Amino acid sequence: MTTEATTAESAGIWTTFRDSPAAVKAILAGVFINRLGGLLNIFLVLFLTAKGYSVEQATLALGVYGAGAVVGVLVGGSLADRLGTRAATIISMVGSGLMLAALLYLPTYALILVAVGLISLVTQIYRPASSALLAELTPGNRLIMTMAMYRFCLNLGTTAAPLVGFALYNLNDKQYTLLFWADAVAAFLYAVIAYVVLPSKPKAAAVTDEPAPKASYAAVLADRRYLMYLVAILINGIVYVQYMSTLPLDVEAQGVAIFWYTLAVSLNGFMVIAFELLITKLSQNWPLRITAGAAFALVGIGVAVYGLPLGPAVIIIGTLIWTLAELVGAPAIFSYPAMAGPAHLTGRYVGSFQFMFGLGVALGPMVGGLLFAQIGHSVWLVMGLAGLAVTFLGVAAIRVPAKGTEVPAAADPAAAEPAADVPGVPGDPAPVAAGAVAQEAK
Repeated sequence: MTTEATTAESAGIWTTFRDSPAAVKAILAGVFINRLGGLLNIFLVLFLTAKGYSVEQATLALGVYGAGAVVGVLVGGSLADRLGTRAATIISMVGSGLMLAALLYLPTYALILVAVGLISLVTQIYRPASSALLAELTPGNRLIMTMAMYRFCLNLGTTAAPLVGFALYNLNDKQYTLLFWADAVAAFLYAVIAYVVLPSKPKAAAVTDEPAPKASYAAVLADRRYLMYLVAILINGIVYVQYMSTLPLDVEAQGVAIFWYTLAVSLNGFMVIAFELLITKLSQNWPLRITAGAAFALVGIGVAVYGLPLGPAVIIIGTLIWTLAELVGAPAIFSYPAMAGPAHLTGRYVGSFQFMFGLGVALGPMVGGLLFAQIGHSVWLVMGLAGLAVTFLGVAAIRVPAKGTEVPAAADPAAAEPAADVPGVPGDPAPVAAGAVAQEAK
């Protein structure tokens, strides 16, 4: 494995994008198109109530959609390793597009519920595959910047989607036919891009007469060091999502105008889109443990600040602190799973990471709500302490290559316990993404 491309100094935003292969650019364009068309979860409740179903039925369907999304990334991780990114993406996009269009014409609530669950599951299949291919085609010293660009496209599409949906809804005389068909067309468009541009075979591997290594989620779970990382991500997801669930409850309970809460959330979205790429240009060169540790700690500090006497200044300051966590560390934290294991398990490593984060976000509102009902405003102290625990756990879980050496990826994650290190830690010597195709700088 050559180190010429990976020992060079990390590149800036435009240089990284310019030098990226066409497949990487296709993934960036595809995720933007897909998220721009991601309208079902936004309008699902309104769609069902407009069809005459109760609020309770609409809420249940939304819960099914969330559950399907969490399971979908596990399925996607497996398909990415078995079939490759192109096949997994086409299955994801064509399947979700067909079911989105069919959703308009299903006659019963039971069929709609099944369709919603399948749509959310199939829609998420492409995500682990995309991250795995980004790791395969990107030199280790540029992976974090590439992941930041991926997040930028995802966040920009997600932010614009409600506006697009509202426009389509009004153009269609407040009906949902045009809106859902547009969502389906966006999925089909990404499928076409994937078919034309993405490589047709699973990730490159050395040609050998030996049987392929066993690939399963059991092998991922055997990596106890990475399992620590997954636990940290689960708790981090629970802590992170409190700004969406428990904070508005506390704002109302403390008699603070809801305007300050909405302003803080809007400020978060603006800052992530406007500044994450710029800050990543600097943070990509830091040791990964420092970057990830700072991000985990800032999330805990940010929510802990909400524990002060709640007012406009506390809401804004707390939000700015955990927003800084996203700006500094999210690309690194989301890149590490593609670096952490052997090439034949990259999809499953990424899928398990996305599953645990999604599970944390799903469980967070329930955990926070129960705690708030019991201890009220003190919930933020508990969440702050949980964030501190995540910091220690997450930093301890990240492997770092030995100084001045290039460490080959472990053939089996169980064999990497606990001292064996894997490459791919930006900011340390020889940062090569495990399982990545090392590329010459051109």
